[in-house]
Amino acid sequence: MNKQFFTSREAAQITGCSLRQLQYWREKEVVVPTIAGTGTGRSVYYSYSELVELKLMESWLAIGFSFDRSRMLLDKLRFYKDKFDYLNPETTDRVMFYWNPDWERLLLDPFERDRAIECLDQGLAVIPLWFDQIHHQLRLKLKYS
Repeated sequence: MNKQFFTSREAAQITGCSLRQLQYWREKEVVVPTIAGTGTGRSVYYSYSELVELKLMESWLAIGFSFDRSRMLLDKLRFYKDKFDYLNPETTDRVMFYWNPDWERLLLDPFERDRAIECLDQGLAVIPLWFDQIHHQLRLKLKYS
């Protein structure tokens, strides 16, 4: 992981996103890369942190979440970035989103197996996130790209 920035084409290859997705997400300000002016044109460059967010979006879409739901999950993660260091490649944090019917909102907490099973037994959705696995997947792609 010697490179600090990645072109759109590299970001697409590493994360599994299409170039059109990257462009759409830039336009919708979901994941906004570093953009550097170069002469008469513009070059788009993504940081490693932005690759993580792209991979999260791609993963949620791949399992069937809508664009709006995926964006909401990413926004919630960003809100809790001080609590969960999901952008740190060395993180071992494992978390879960789950619906709290008493508060009528989606919560994000450290993953607790018993709590997850309890939610599932109540018919509530649980969305586990293993940040170490996201980083591992990215490292593998970076190693071979």
